[in-house]
Amino acid sequence: MNCISRIALATLTFFALLHADAGERMVATHTSAPRRFTLNEAILTALQQNPSILIARQEIERTKGLFIQVRAAALPQVNATAQFQDIDPHLGIVSTGGSGLSATERSYSLQIAASQVIFSGGRVPGQISSASFQRDSSYYSFRNAIDQIVATVRQQFYLVLLDRALIGVQEESVRLLQSQLQDQQNRFEAGTVPRFNVLQAQVALSNQLPQLITARNNYTISQLQLAKTLGLDFDPRGGDRPPLDAVGELVYVPREMPVTQAIALAKENRPFIKQQKAVVLSNNSQVGVARSGYFPQINATAGPEFRSSPLTDNIREARSGYVFGATGSWAIWDWGATFGAVKQAKAILEQSKVTLDDDVRQVELEVQQAYANILQGRELVKATEKSVEQAAEALRLATARLDAGAGTQLEVLDARTQLTTAQSNRLQALYTYNAAVAEFDRATATEVKYSVCVDEPRTRAKLHSPAQPTPAPKPTPLPLTGDCGAKTVTRSQAKDNSSVGK
Repeated sequence: MNCISRIALATLTFFALLHADAGERMVATHTSAPRRFTLNEAILTALQQNPSILIARQEIERTKGLFIQVRAAALPQVNATAQFQDIDPHLGIVSTGGSGLSATERSYSLQIAASQVIFSGGRVPGQISSASFQRDSSYYSFRNAIDQIVATVRQQFYLVLLDRALIGVQEESVRLLQSQLQDQQNRFEAGTVPRFNVLQAQVALSNQLPQLITARNNYTISQLQLAKTLGLDFDPRGGDRPPLDAVGELVYVPREMPVTQAIALAKENRPFIKQQKAVVLSNNSQVGVARSGYFPQINATAGPEFRSSPLTDNIREARSGYVFGATGSWAIWDWGATFGAVKQAKAILEQSKVTLDDDVRQVELEVQQAYANILQGRELVKATEKSVEQAAEALRLATARLDAGAGTQLEVLDARTQLTTAQSNRLQALYTYNAAVAEFDRATATEVKYSVCVDEPRTRAKLHSPAQPTPAPKPTPLPLTGDCGAKTVTRSQAKDNSSVGK
């Protein structure tokens, strides 16, 4: 066997080992198959398990607790105070205690008093208002986390589909180059082509194999990244295989919306802006809280009291009556402490207003960038459609010319490379477009159906500003409401598979 034949055999053996390794993976997968996800199923899974959403949901619970705590300050507080005293006879029988002067060894008293804030200079109402707006802010933050996770899952899901499709392109290219190498080897042995043709075919095949290996690795990495976003745990039974398999393919679904309309929708619907508005309103209430230091604070208490008799230990001789009182305090001169607190609160309020204005501009920028990326993706899809057809025709003609003896092998290899590049560019264009659509939906807050999936209207009162469906917290694990359950996913699976890019 000559040197060229040995090189060809080694190359074919390497490629066969790659396929054998893939076959072993398929056998292992058959014994412990990974979970299969459509796009819709992946999003619903992330809504239930993604850490960012779970953390945002707990922030809602925290602000709800804060609101309850602050609101309690405006309501009457009932406290019971008890006192008991037993004096050693060696110390004398006359003593003083909570019941006054007593000539008995034991004295006791019990007071149940209700206290109420009469006037606080606006401190208590301001704190309640601020806590209420903080609660609203946490809801909008939760909704914003949902929009972000939905967009992230869609983009990562599309990336998995892209990497899997690129593996198919590379495998097809390797198979054709392998066939080309075998053909040139046969012709060389027949004496119709020089050894240079065989070397060219071997080099082309060897250069293509690393791209196939890279494509397979990229596919694995993209699956692992998606699994992390979905909150899937590592399964030791699966070994080094990814824990999921994406169902679907990249398609082109036109999305038409004027940029002016998109910006208007974003300003109206984005929970990101509503969250910052709630922060501004909360800070505005804090200014009133700080200003309350200029006014007196008045509290009133009232309730019954029971005292032991100072003359006998007989419980039947205990006395009872009512106690009513009021306390007030007023910082006449505090060396500017209240003035400084008001100044700080006003500065924080102005900072939040500036942040709100900047957030509005940020939303406008995000919408315009997403819109520009959609236009770019649309043009790339149209441009690559023609290039794939032209590259396929060029490869066919180059192969026909070589078979007829009018062309060269270099022309065929170059045409093969051009077709692989065109197919890869086509897939990349589809991914770019679909990822841009996902970001556009997030930037405009038009993807609200998944927010409804985790909504619970009875959880809280009406928000201070009109809103799109706003999700609320649920006990762990986070269940999904009616139409978002497994049945809906199953019924719409075929539709999702045929319109993944929608």
